[in-house]
Amino acid sequence: MPEKQDSADAPLAVRASGVTKCFGEVIALDDVDLDVAPGRVHGVVGPNGAGKTTLLGILLGLATADSGSLEILGTPVRRTLAAPEAVAGFVDGPGLYPSLTARRNLAALAALRGGAARTAGIGDVLSEVGLTDVADDRVRGFSLGMRQRLGLAAALLTMPRLLVLDEPVNGLDPAGKNHVHNVLARLADDGSAVVLSSHRMDDVEALCSDVTILGNGRVAFSGPIDKLRTEAGDVDYRLVTSDPAAARETALATPGVHLADVPAGVQRLTSDALVVRATVPALEELMVRLVHTGVSVRELAPVISPLEAAFLALTGQPEDGR
Repeated sequence: MPEKQDSADAPLAVRASGVTKCFGEVIALDDVDLDVAPGRVHGVVGPNGAGKTTLLGILLGLATADSGSLEILGTPVRRTLAAPEAVAGFVDGPGLYPSLTARRNLAALAALRGGAARTAGIGDVLSEVGLTDVADDRVRGFSLGMRQRLGLAAALLTMPRLLVLDEPVNGLDPAGKNHVHNVLARLADDGSAVVLSSHRMDDVEALCSDVTILGNGRVAFSGPIDKLRTEAGDVDYRLVTSDPAAARETALATPGVHLADVPAGVQRLTSDALVVRATVPALEELMVRLVHTGVSVRELAPVISPLEAAFLALTGQPEDGR
């Protein structure tokens, strides 16, 4: 891995300004700005067709912008199709040779990139993504999640300073997801930048320090995850208590707390559960009042996470249309 740089001295890993990309009459990206600092994991999220994969493809040199400016690791990107130095990743799934084993796939990549040092690191990257036990199995028998992890191993082999990944946890079981999370956290700790797309807001919350939300090819939000959470406003919470009737009366009497309709498709709501809509301060006041009235709180959890609520509000998506 590259030596960790002082993020205050290092150039931005990505600096995009006014990036626009059209396919015929379809505007895939419309005046997009994106800044990604070294040592950060930056999520790119949005509804289907929002332009996520197009943006990631431009960062990887698989496509060029029609207008705007782009710098990768401090170097301006020209209007040519080429992978910038020290950049690795994949979009629409990693490209692999199905007839070769995992180990031979990585050896072929190392030979293309040139260098015995990379060949020597094959065992290490296979171990890091949790594929040591299947290293000598042919890739054609791999599950989607295993292919994703092998694609990540291939990217790691190039020792990237910027890693760009399209849905890296797609198809992973909990163990595989844990491997990927650990790898990306380690890369950020070492000073590399990671840009990833995901349709799962829980993965974005777990992995990312910053997020850019795209809607119809435009940026709806870009900044730290914590700032996005504050923009969620009132959030729906599932509340289960020892006395639902008393809890309902207390909720109705608490300023800033409202009883909410149950969103379509929400499971695990019982007759003892209420859905209350409130900001965090109002919810805290409700908890205090319930304790004072002798009502025990058995469960309190967002119906959807504050991050997802903000995402839905910013992209104009209905909560029951996830």
